[in-house]
Amino acid sequence: MNIILIGPPGAGKGTQAATLVKDRNMIQLSTGDMLRAARTSGTELGKMVAGVMDRGELVTDEIVIGLIEEQLTSSTESTGFIFDGFPRTLAQADALSNLLSKVDQKLDTVIQMTVDDEALVRRITGRFTCGVCGQGYHEDFKAPIIKGKCDNCGEVGAFKKRADDNEDALKTRLMAYYKDTSPLIGYYYAKQQLQQINGLNSIDEVGRDISEAISSI
Repeated sequence: MNIILIGPPGAGKGTQAATLVKDRNMIQLSTGDMLRAARTSGTELGKMVAGVMDRGELVTDEIVIGLIEEQLTSSTESTGFIFDGFPRTLAQADALSNLLSKVDQKLDTVIQMTVDDEALVRRITGRFTCGVCGQGYHEDFKAPIIKGKCDNCGEVGAFKKRADDNEDALKTRLMAYYKDTSPLIGYYYAKQQLQQINGLNSIDEVGRDISEAISSI
């Protein structure tokens, strides 16, 4: 089974993808992770990626599709793939469709994690992590039991926030997301492959909704 997760920054795609990897033995294909792995792989495609990135250029769609093809044809023990962060444009969506046909696979469903922007801003701007162990927290929803002390590792005063987890930066990222993604929503809706769930429910609720969406296919 192959699925695409679509949602804005902070919607929880990474969290839900990790659950699918664990519970369903799927493989998460994150563009960023693939590029970083390819850069150090030593393969011909990896050397091409390294050269492009070292020159500060954007990696082409052709290269990304090549990396995805490597994954699709070399991973034989998974039950399917989760596309996270790709496609972002209609051209990429067409390229992915052509690739899946080439390797005799198909896209089963596209899950859009819908959000309320104002609620999403509150969710993102309030989150922080322990700089030592990486445990995640939120000012409103998941504060540490003892203020300033990590519940997981006990470190004191090591909390940090991402530099772009502020309202202005998030609104800029949301604008870019909607600009790039809106055409994809219509594209997959027209193909009758789109399913929508509320991405602002609890992690467990979203997970159940995604599981039901997948099971309904």
